[in-house]
Amino acid sequence: MDIVLWVKAALMGIVEGLTEFLPISSTGHLILAGSLLDFTGDTVKVFEIAIQTGAMFAVIWEYRERLRLTVEGIRHDPVAQRFARNVLVAFIPAAVLGLAFGSVIKQHLFKPVPVAVAFIVGGFIILWVERRHKRLYGERDLEGTRQARVETVDDMSALDALKVGLLQCLALIPGTSRSGATIIGSLVLGFSRKAGTEFSFFLGIPTLMGAGAYSVWKQRGLLQWADLPMFLIGTAFAFISALVCIRWLIRYVSTHDFTVFAWYRIVFGLVVLATAWSGLVTWAA
Repeated sequence: MDIVLWVKAALMGIVEGLTEFLPISSTGHLILAGSLLDFTGDTVKVFEIAIQTGAMFAVIWEYRERLRLTVEGIRHDPVAQRFARNVLVAFIPAAVLGLAFGSVIKQHLFKPVPVAVAFIVGGFIILWVERRHKRLYGERDLEGTRQARVETVDDMSALDALKVGLLQCLALIPGTSRSGATIIGSLVLGFSRKAGTEFSFFLGIPTLMGAGAYSVWKQRGLLQWADLPMFLIGTAFAFISALVCIRWLIRYVSTHDFTVFAWYRIVFGLVVLATAWSGLVTWAA
């Protein structure tokens, strides 16, 4: 029994749950947190992907009624059919590109400095999108008086879903943020903040649970039964912290924009680069 290892797994689970649905990159934070905790290696890389399923279980729990109605109505309810189709359409691009290029990306970009650069670039993109929205809509967007083209997830077309799915592919670059790419991108496409945020939640279910299952299966030779408590602890803490984050975020987007996350990304990224170049912190690859 390794208590220190279990504590590290719990901390990583908390980091995953708190960052998965915010536009600040859970993968990037896990890479950086793992480096600081000296929690690295091939098994940990599988762990970091696997515990994302904990965050997705939080989505399933929070939206269990919506998902139940979708499953029950898939054969006869047009709304349920359209919702399921849109999630599937949006899921396909990242699944295809992830299978094709995932290994190459992990080999070259899953490192602290590239992640920090992606943090900074993503932060400036969020600032640009938010300023564009203020220029187009003023305060109407946050007051709820703006008429978005896609007000709820049920207003989406298959083409809308495909566009969001293509945006999600940007998150294959660690530090970009899957939630950031889909939520901020959906704002540019004319979604309301709530619609973009909720669809990002739903899209994460097949995307991240599929990635977790595939990673565990592909790297099963690296795993031992002794690793099971570490995986369970990380997944459990990811579930709890993600559930808190989901409930908070839905309230937050009803009255706030994402500018604060943009500045967080920029400052955090600059700190990582500065400490890496100065030698103050030795970031593990």
